Amino acid sequence: MKINKYVEELRAKTSAELNEELVAAKKELFNLRFQNATNQLDNTSRIKEVRRNIARIQTVMASKAAE
Repeated sequence: MKINKYVEELRAKTSAELNEELVAAKKELFNLRFQNATNQLDNTSRIKEVRRNIARIQTVMASKAAE
């Protein structure tokens, strides 16, 4: 249910907003990977979650481009 709300929020955004969201998610993923490499990351499942969010954003962007 939580994921469906997130996807609906993504679909409501414009392509520029989606692009900003994608950049922010990629920065977060980089920071999480850096923390993981230096053994400072407590919640390693967050990496998987951010990667999936990036894929969701890209999927919504692709579907908007196809329209």
